[in-house]
Parts: sequence; structure tokens; C-alpha cells
Amino acid sequence: IVNVWYSVNGERLGTYNGHTGAVWCVDADWDTRHVLTGSADNSCRLWDCETGKQLALVKTSSAVRTCGFDFGGNIIMFSTDKQMGYQCFVSFFDLRDPSQIENNEPYMKIPCSDSKITSAVWGPLGEFIIAGHESGELNQFSAKVREQLSNIKEHTKQINDIQTSRDMTMFITASKDNTAKLFDCTTLEHLKTFRTERPVNSAALSPIFDHVVLGGGQEAMDVTTTSTRIGKFEARFFHLAFEEEFGRVKGHFGPINSVAFHPDGKSYSSGGEDGYVRIHYFDPQYFEFEFEA
Repeated sequence: IVNVWYSVNGERLGTYNGHTGAVWCVDADWDTRHVLTGSADNSCRLWDCETGKQLALVKTSSAVRTCGFDFGGNIIMFSTDKQMGYQCFVSFFDLRDPSQIENNEPYMKIPCSDSKITSAVWGPLGEFIIAGHESGELNQFSAKVREQLSNIKEHTKQINDIQTSRDMTMFITASKDNTAKLFDCTTLEHLKTFRTERPVNSAALSPIFDHVVLGGGQEAMDVTTTSTRIGKFEARFFHLAFEEEFGRVKGHFGPINSVAFHPDGKSYSSGGEDGYVRIHYFDPQYFEFEFEA
């Protein structure tokens, strides 16, 4: 079940009911009118954000792992898993043409035969998407013509998460190889590396400072065999330019699966395997320190 919460006081405003399997991805369009969700029940669904009404349902052959709206909110993309004899595909639908959804015929479908996509985001101006793979590869897939624009491999293991900077010039990847890496959105040039001693499940870029937050921990199935002190479940803060760690925030007692900054940069949230989403507001000193530095 997908939930919408009021982040100021933690009140749950409502739910989007319909999925019958784990929900792997959620995205809202730029004016928060529509919500897109992808699930292990082999479906991608479009919802009215305010009422929770299901507007569209796209059935797939395997689980939907990633999904997202382009910048204008007119085109959606989602990727499916490589499983049960089906290969991984990226599908593009134009919401301005209702027949595409009704007939389940995307205007473009790109196969990914080598390695399944584990994370994907739209690039600037909706020209292409950036996809991270199970193998550690990064691709750019054009949203206009059926082709792969570029391909690099900087990670040695699966890419768990991709998030862009506020101006969409850069993006950060989180990987099972214990690193997060910063790249240029257009050229895929590798810019920075942030190293930890455990798998990184999620990484986010601050919209107002040169700061990065990483979340992760050991594999979820190993958690019961170690204490929370050894498990290292803190959110970790690094400086974007210097690649140095300058802070940690404890709280979760399981691996962190996702992290995100508030758009105003004054708080961040983390969601963990322990079943909690924690919202942390930064101290006033955090802002003073940065301006002095």
C-alpha cells in the first residue's frame, strides 16, 4: 500500500489502494497532481494524487522495478525485471495519447538483454533516462529514438539508487560495492567517489549545500546476527567537493533503504528496514557552519 504523509507532524493523509505485491518505486509529477507506482504484482499504476483514485493500469510480464515522470509530467517511463523467462525492458508512454495506456502499447520499448535495470531517473529536459544496472553499468537511453546513447562501468557491483542534483547537471549513484559516486548527467563523466565500509543503498545531494547523505548497511538477511553497533546503520554526511565525511546520524536499527533531502534543504528523511521513516531537521549551527566555511 502506498501512503501519503504530512511530513511536518507525521500525520497520514491517505493511501493508494490497488497493488497486491511489494511496491518498488513511486514518483510524483512536478505539480503533484499525479502519482506513478511500480510493483512486484507486474503492474505500473497512475493515481490522482489528491483523491487516491486509480487513473490508469499498465500490466507487465514481470515486476516493475523503476518508474518516473519526465520534467513536464507528460511522459512516463518504467523498467521491468529480468525474471520468469522475460528479459528486462524500458517502456515509454505518452500520457497525452490515452490509446497507448488502453492498448498497453508504449510508443517505445527498449530491451536490456545483458543486465537488469535496478535504478533509473530522467535526465535534464526529458531527452534521455539514466539507468543503473545489476552489473554496475550506467547507461543513457534516448527517450526520442530507440537507442542507447552512452555506457560506462565505474561500479563493480549492483547500483541500488540514482538521484539527481537540484539543477539536474549531476547525479549520484549508490552501490553494493560500498561506494557512492558523482557523475555529470550529460557526459556521464565520473567526478567524485564517496567510500564507506558497507553497501550503500541510497544517496542524495543537498539542494542548498555541497553536501551528500548516504544510507545503507549490511545485507538485510545478515542483520539478526550482529548488534546495531556493529551493523553501522547511521546516515553518513560527506562534503561534495572534498569527499570527506563530516557527520553521522544514528537512529535506525536496520539497514537504511532510502534517503532524501527536503527541497528546501533544511531537513532530510531516511527509510529503513526497521519499518520507520525518520525525518531529521538540521540544527541552526549546520547553516552557520556552512556559510562561515
